[in-house]
Amino acid sequence: MTETRPAGTRSIEAIQDDFRSRDYITDRSLATAVFLALELGRPLLLEGEAGVGKTELAKVLAASLGTRLIRLQCYEGLDVSTAVYEWNYPRQMLEIRLLEARGEAERATAHDIFGTDFLIRRPLLQALEATDGVAPVLLIDEIDRADEEFEAYLLEILSDFQVTVPEIGTIRAETPPRVILTSNRTREVHDALKRRCLYHWIDFPTAQKEYEIVLAKVPEAPERLAREVVAFVHRLREADLTKVPGIAETLDWAAALLSLGARELAPELVDETLGVVLKYEEDIRQVRGEGTRRYLTEAAAGG
Repeated sequence: MTETRPAGTRSIEAIQDDFRSRDYITDRSLATAVFLALELGRPLLLEGEAGVGKTELAKVLAASLGTRLIRLQCYEGLDVSTAVYEWNYPRQMLEIRLLEARGEAERATAHDIFGTDFLIRRPLLQALEATDGVAPVLLIDEIDRADEEFEAYLLEILSDFQVTVPEIGTIRAETPPRVILTSNRTREVHDALKRRCLYHWIDFPTAQKEYEIVLAKVPEAPERLAREVVAFVHRLREADLTKVPGIAETLDWAAALLSLGARELAPELVDETLGVVLKYEEDIRQVRGEGTRRYLTEAAAGG
């Protein structure tokens, strides 16, 4: 088991080594961004194509720090009641009935039913109210999918690590969470939010780095198969496709081929398993057959 250390005792090299021990291969520039985010206590905004390992980084970071991962998955229409808190209305009604049964309803105040005991804590409030003295990792995943109004709401939380509940007041984090935001850049994140974050763009890895990732994540895969899978996927990323495959698809494909007993790529095998690595019918139609044979030849020549 890898030893976890406080952020202040870490180095860029230690982060790389620690992540590698958890099968996450990172280059020095990304490890530097993580190091600075930990040292400065700043949120880290990670942008890049889907499937390059943004969400996985937050999971590995939480494991590396020996702390909880609290995840908020963003989507259009996300609001405060889903992301921060809402009132437990059934419990409030029960409390009102109990007060009435005891003849105390007339003397009851708003504090009797709008206290912290009646709050349902959603991910953002959970991250701010961590009480074990260990800062959790708060993952705000795919912030670009949320509405701009919700993005603006995040500014108070990311600036001062606090949230205001009108009936209670301001709740401040005693131990601010480590915050990772991810974006697939389906829209531009507002400058005001970016200014509160450190920033790093995660690109698709080089062939050598992706080969190392495959061997780390799918260690049973033969080295030849791993190299051929990576070379073919890199060729696909150069093609005019609706959606090019990410690292996640590379790993899924390697695992699928391994489960079929494959030791190397062949045209028929590729055609039969394209649905693992490509997710759009038009892309599969474009590649299957002649495209598969051509890409295999070009990948072999490039390797």
